[in-house]
Amino acid sequence: MPTSRRKFLYTSSMAAISAAVLPKYVTGLLTGNPFITGLQLYSVRDDMKLNPLQTLQQLAAMGYTQVEHANYIERKFYGYSPKAFKKILSNLGMNMPSGHTVLQPKHWNGEKKDFTKEWKHTIEDAAIAGQQYVISPWLDNSMRTNIDSLKSFMDVFNKCGMLCNRWGLKFGYHNHDFEFKEIIPGTTIYDVILQNTDPNLVIQQLDMGNLYNGNATVMPIVEKYPGRFASMHVKNEIKATDGKEMYESSLLNNGIVPVKEVIDFGRERGGTHLFIIEQESYQGKAPLDCAKENLGIMKGWGY
Repeated sequence: MPTSRRKFLYTSSMAAISAAVLPKYVTGLLTGNPFITGLQLYSVRDDMKLNPLQTLQQLAAMGYTQVEHANYIERKFYGYSPKAFKKILSNLGMNMPSGHTVLQPKHWNGEKKDFTKEWKHTIEDAAIAGQQYVISPWLDNSMRTNIDSLKSFMDVFNKCGMLCNRWGLKFGYHNHDFEFKEIIPGTTIYDVILQNTDPNLVIQQLDMGNLYNGNATVMPIVEKYPGRFASMHVKNEIKATDGKEMYESSLLNNGIVPVKEVIDFGRERGGTHLFIIEQESYQGKAPLDCAKENLGIMKGWGY
């Protein structure tokens, strides 16, 4: 995505003040990465399942240049090898800076103190596909019921960060809602994650919508952990219609989340440069139509 003069000046000015207001590890994010807007392909999951190539072509025609995957199975992205999927995207003028693959306890061999071949392949394939970030979007229940187990698994997160670094990648975690429940009095699961991961090894992808179902909001979290959020999922929420949760996602300009304000705050205080649009519920609209509307909304906001 070409960088406008306004974007360049904003990025330059933020880099100049980052040393004064943000942690040291954030300076590189601001100086090396102008903001990027993309789409989490889970937003159009049924279309991707039916015809991934046609769906990507439609997204490219809308103006999307960046996507984030949510389908890596048996060393393939949506049925394509990493090299082939990267070529498909490249031919459409698209890139895939990040993707979602769950790091599970089974991927770490405690006896050998090493990752399994399966997980090493995951990182290798991400690099081949052109990713910058490998994002784990879930935390196994066995790792979040006991604070000692959770802290131990955060050490695995740090080790995964080291593994990713060897491939020129960054490892990260994506939140849902359970992270904002207390694991011990006064301390949430998310606090344990942030306080026991090295910010130089593990970035956070903050989902600004998911946390509402955990009775949390973005601003206090970013204030508490400035500079930790290289990526955000851009999402709005309305009262859920299915009764399963309190809220469900909606178009970016319709809901309770102050989306534009959060995006701006993420750039100013969160160290955020990668903004990934996601909508999982559509209120009767077609997912592709929602994707098009959401990109238009982001562009209207200057993103």
